[in-house]
Amino acid sequence: MENNFTFEEGSDMSYEDNDTAFPSPVKLPIRTSQGQSDNFDVERNDEEKEEQTEAPPETIVIPSDSDVFLNVNTNATTRGDAQAYVELNELQGNIWQETSRWVGYEENLDPNTRQWGPSHISYLTFKSLIQVRRAMNTGAIIFDMNAGTLSSVAEKIVDELVSKNEIRSSDRDALLRALLLRRSQNEGPMITPAGDIQMQTFSVIKKRDSSDNMEASVVLTGILDLLQKPVVAFVRLSDSVVMESVLESSVPVRFMFMMVGPTSSEVNYTQTGRAMGALMADWVFSLEAHLAQTEKELNNAIADFMDCSIVIPPTEIQDKSMLESIVDFQKKMLRERLRPIDTRLIIGDGGADMAPEGPREDPLARTGYPFGGMVKDIKRRYRHYLSDYTDALNPQVLAAIIFIYFAALSPAITFGGLLADKTEKMMGVSELMISTSVQGVIFCIIAAQPVLIIGFSGPLLLFEEAFYVFCKAQGIEYIVGRIWVGMWLIVIVVVVVAVEGSFLVRFISRFTQEIFSILISLIFIYETFAKLIKIFKTHPLILNYEHLNDSLENPFHPVIMEDQVIHPDGNVTIEIEIERAYPNTALLSMCLMFGCFFIAFFLRQFKSSTFFPGPIRRLIGDFGVPIAIFFMIAVDISIEDAYTQKLVVPKGVEVTNPNARGWLINPLGEKKPFPIWMMGACCVPALLVFILIFMESQITTLIVSKPERKMVKGSGFHFDLLLLVTMGGISSIFGVPWLSAATVRSVTHANALTVMSKGPKPVIEKVIEQRISGFVVAIMVGVSIFMEPILRMIPMTALFGIFLYMGITSLNGVQMWDRILLLITPKKYHPSDAYATRVRTLRMHIFTLIQLLCLAILWVIKQSPFSLALPFFLILTVPLRMLMTGRVFTPLEMKCLDADDAKVKFDDEDMEDRLA
Repeated sequence: MENNFTFEEGSDMSYEDNDTAFPSPVKLPIRTSQGQSDNFDVERNDEEKEEQTEAPPETIVIPSDSDVFLNVNTNATTRGDAQAYVELNELQGNIWQETSRWVGYEENLDPNTRQWGPSHISYLTFKSLIQVRRAMNTGAIIFDMNAGTLSSVAEKIVDELVSKNEIRSSDRDALLRALLLRRSQNEGPMITPAGDIQMQTFSVIKKRDSSDNMEASVVLTGILDLLQKPVVAFVRLSDSVVMESVLESSVPVRFMFMMVGPTSSEVNYTQTGRAMGALMADWVFSLEAHLAQTEKELNNAIADFMDCSIVIPPTEIQDKSMLESIVDFQKKMLRERLRPIDTRLIIGDGGADMAPEGPREDPLARTGYPFGGMVKDIKRRYRHYLSDYTDALNPQVLAAIIFIYFAALSPAITFGGLLADKTEKMMGVSELMISTSVQGVIFCIIAAQPVLIIGFSGPLLLFEEAFYVFCKAQGIEYIVGRIWVGMWLIVIVVVVVAVEGSFLVRFISRFTQEIFSILISLIFIYETFAKLIKIFKTHPLILNYEHLNDSLENPFHPVIMEDQVIHPDGNVTIEIEIERAYPNTALLSMCLMFGCFFIAFFLRQFKSSTFFPGPIRRLIGDFGVPIAIFFMIAVDISIEDAYTQKLVVPKGVEVTNPNARGWLINPLGEKKPFPIWMMGACCVPALLVFILIFMESQITTLIVSKPERKMVKGSGFHFDLLLLVTMGGISSIFGVPWLSAATVRSVTHANALTVMSKGPKPVIEKVIEQRISGFVVAIMVGVSIFMEPILRMIPMTALFGIFLYMGITSLNGVQMWDRILLLITPKKYHPSDAYATRVRTLRMHIFTLIQLLCLAILWVIKQSPFSLALPFFLILTVPLRMLMTGRVFTPLEMKCLDADDAKVKFDDEDMEDRLA
């Protein structure tokens, strides 16, 4: 039998007019005494289903063995991170008077005695629920409002009502004044040590799972005769904030509901307010309101609440015992209430089927047999090998290719030039570009974590410089010595991988990872401004510049001076190029750099804005960096009268110094025999190079593979290390540089491949794990040697802007950076993460300052002559972290501050048992 409830009452709204765009998890089968099943669920109109079903921000887990799940002892709301506290304020004269409040159960203020009555289950009129639902169809619904005070919330509410023509423009100021009238709260509730609100006759004695704090909902109702009709507004704040003088206690506010109107309307504002208060105190509706992205989803949540409510006919109840059957009937309803269709919720035991595959395999766990970790890496990753190519059929991958190409090409050219200076052109741009291309292609084809971008780095440059100086002082051929260092590298890495030495990475906690990550980001940011300052020194802002000859093909030619050097065998003439100062060069370079940065950064934010349809918006955001580069190239070309430094690319495949070496190096000596003792002694510098590659590559893998990125295909701590170091050892024979996983480029690559959820607060959904982007980038870097006429049009300062963009954006998601910002952020704006809620603020700041001190020490070492020892000092942060645990910080504090996962799980939470 179907039951459709229709309410005329001068309205065209009926109970069955609800169109479901997003199916709710709430379904109620009710069994009759005859065993028949009558479904009181609202009939949905499938003909008008919307295509828009946006993914929710996260999955909420609700244990089935909790009282909250069954609503047995209390109906208190739990939403995974907060309990719900609701206050109803009614407009009485010139004040807002608090008349009801909820923590699951309801308490009402007696208007005569001004005392709070006993706690009771909310009883509502069916008409009041219909009025709430009807009002939600026409009211102002604002999701994730960014506001911190009642006045700012009220202003945005009235502006939205004016824009929707719900109120007249002339009524705006009067309504705003009414919303900001004085509040008359009564004596506040007592807060128990567990953080629960204790009412006069009811105490929430059991701490809810995951209920470390509390969030409030404010309901405002009353008569305001200046309005023509009742108006409604529902607001969900993006972050819960404490609002002064709004509540009787300092509970952060998350939701606000307002309904005011004239006396002549048929709305009972008191009963409507109580109905909304009961809705917000119901944990299912609160979940739906927290996750809703559209007004229809919120309206459906009200319908679901009504589906599971009991209606008592207008029949006189002769005796209280007649209500006993209702109690049993309601218990059965509550147990049968949830039928999880919504994948946003994992509810009770039924969530087990919907949960992920289970605990992830620990890639650093030792197997106990030789090369066991490497074998596990191969088995774990290669079952996804085919999908690594099919998953690349995505426009976001194309955008990442263009972006990372410039991000990889620029450091190859920059470091190549520096390498040529440090080694007197024994290696340079050509060698580094070919090494980056060939090793990159091989790595992307067979690596276990192809999201990593391999390249040359600052620590490796320091080693090359130190080793060259040593070989020159000893009269040893540097380029030959590198071959023996490479051979020892292969021996060392085979031994380390055989004994599963990468398990040591498990001791590198978030404490060390984030210090290293911020250090690399700061290096990128520092080098960007250092290069800009160098341009300003070379092209200072002066009154008069040297006159340019416009008749020349290149009026910006450098000044060439001849220098006579006297040697014992005769005079030698050396040509020295001196870059002259040009007008407007420094200013144009600065504009190109910052212009490229701001365009790329703005388009990155534009991706999550509300402009344009979603696919177009995401396409523009994905191609933000290429758009910025091409736009700055156009600006540079259009300004012909100003000189800017262009990208310098070798014109062909040839070594940097053909007179000194070729592409194949003789391991026994090029121009003289290589000392036999040095062949064995090269194991010492080989160990140092291995430590450099091990630390940078493994920490980069840890950062890229963090659980919050939701990567599912696994990583390759053992196999990738073996592959990377072995390629480097073999490449020594060809006289090209060693490479490691480049931290900032890899993190930027992962960010470019990250798919975010839709909605005003996007979170990571997945990373497109594939091999094509890195493979194509490596090939393009190699082909760039033959693209010199095109690439020389790119201004170097535009690439400096990309360096700055990579450095700044790679700070996103780094918890240490978030905590640095919290040093200057008021406590009421702190996030609800465990490190901010379970750790006292002062203790959290002390932990952050210790990390900052370590970062400062590492920076000083990097800038000093002892920069080669940087990896050793970085390793010292591991025992420092162990030393602090139990002495400076408690184990619980360290678990919150230094957890591997961004979402900390605690032993006292039922949720942990569900996920274990």
